[in-house]
Amino acid sequence: MPDGFDNVAWLERTRAEGDLAAWLALVPYARRLGVTAHADPIGAGLRFRLEPQAGNIGNVLLPALHGGVVAAFMETAATLDLLLATREPRLPRIVDLSIDYLRTARVVPTYARCSLLREGRRLANVQVRAWQDEESVPVATARLHFVLGEPGVPEA
Repeated sequence: MPDGFDNVAWLERTRAEGDLAAWLALVPYARRLGVTAHADPIGAGLRFRLEPQAGNIGNVLLPALHGGVVAAFMETAATLDLLLATREPRLPRIVDLSIDYLRTARVVPTYARCSLLREGRRLANVQVRAWQDEESVPVATARLHFVLGEPGVPEA
């Protein structure tokens, strides 16, 4: 995790306030891709948005978003959602990512919603669904596994 996330007091404060802008400010590639996050309008949790940008295009003939951009968007969404959803402040480190690309991701706003499937003492599983026009028609789904570290404790 970038510097700042290991500051326990800062992490607890920003978590309590739901200050996602502070978290996104510490993740340069999220800013570069155009990732934003807001309270989910139809339930608890967050809804993430990937802004359409020319630099995110992988196939200029269609045009379509690069698959790596979609994967990075979903990974960022899962990590930030997990930071907020855990029972106590924990620092997630990704173990693996399994993504299914279901259809072409056009260069239009792309949204994602995450579900925390399991939070154990050391591991967490998160599912992510990304869509564009209709949530019932996803462009990709992903499952991620994380190791949960203690903030302020150096990694071994």
